[in-house]
Amino acid sequence: MKAVALTRYLPIDDPQSLVDIELPRPEAAEHDLLVRVEAVSVNPVDTKVRAPKPQVEDAPKVLGYDAAGVVEAVGDQVTRFKAGDAVYYAGDITRPGSNAEFQLVDERLVGGKPGSLDFADAAALPLTTLTAWELLFERMPYAFDGGGDGKALLVIAGAGGVGSIAIQLARLAGFTVIATASRKETSDWCRRMGAHHVIDHRQPLAEQVGKLGFDHVDAAINLADTGRYWEPLGELLAPQGHVGLIVEPESALKIGDPYKAKCIGIHWEMMFARARFRTSDMVEQGRILDRVGELVDAGTLRGTRSETLGRIDAATLREAHRRLESGSTIGKLVLAGW
Repeated sequence: MKAVALTRYLPIDDPQSLVDIELPRPEAAEHDLLVRVEAVSVNPVDTKVRAPKPQVEDAPKVLGYDAAGVVEAVGDQVTRFKAGDAVYYAGDITRPGSNAEFQLVDERLVGGKPGSLDFADAAALPLTTLTAWELLFERMPYAFDGGGDGKALLVIAGAGGVGSIAIQLARLAGFTVIATASRKETSDWCRRMGAHHVIDHRQPLAEQVGKLGFDHVDAAINLADTGRYWEPLGELLAPQGHVGLIVEPESALKIGDPYKAKCIGIHWEMMFARARFRTSDMVEQGRILDRVGELVDAGTLRGTRSETLGRIDAATLREAHRRLESGSTIGKLVLAGW
């Protein structure tokens, strides 16, 4: 089967950073689905895994943590899907990824593809949707049904993949959503995603939030630089508020006052935790994706694909990685077909 693989850790402008190869087609067993991959999207985790470092373990290493496709075969313990089903998923960072014509993925991590979306639009959703949903409604103490009523939520970096979904989910949960962006095009995108207000994360946050009529926010999710916004968020969050994080800080965080004085809850989200540690509730990811599919098909939740770059091959994936590393992408970049 065709695949795009990492054989050496190199900068993305090196043509050998990702290469086209042929690999044996895997076989499904136990809880695995063998999926014929039709489309993939790229995420910052792809670039972090590929970034220059010592020798690649288990080379060639296939990356890719978002996919949509069709079930080709199933393992003998599969109960949720059958051959021919259209599915979407983010998979498992400890296993070969989706940048291959065929991929094995545990059925418990998989959702039925929304019928109203093509494969490209479906592939844009899983990782960012699971991250935003788990952070807001499982790590932080808010319910999807009305959990944000009467509360204000700040989303730092609202125009990225996770931010695009978090804005929508938070608004559906009842929050007044304040997103941050630094350019006109990213500000416009946040508003299209449903943000009530957009402020500039390059400027002091508290001052801008105050001009909107808020003394504080009840919750915040920082999807960008954890260290940079740590102190401003501590001042801006209400007593007994909550902050959600996904980016590892470059240095130690001061978790005393005001976080301690205000009893602010600090919540980390890592979407791959369930798969990596084989938790007993792995199936919750499949259920979340099924629920999200229902919201999409009902027209309640919109897709976040900003561009389809081309077919799935090494050259196109290198371009996708290059754009992600530039820090200027909006929404999700997708590749479709072989």
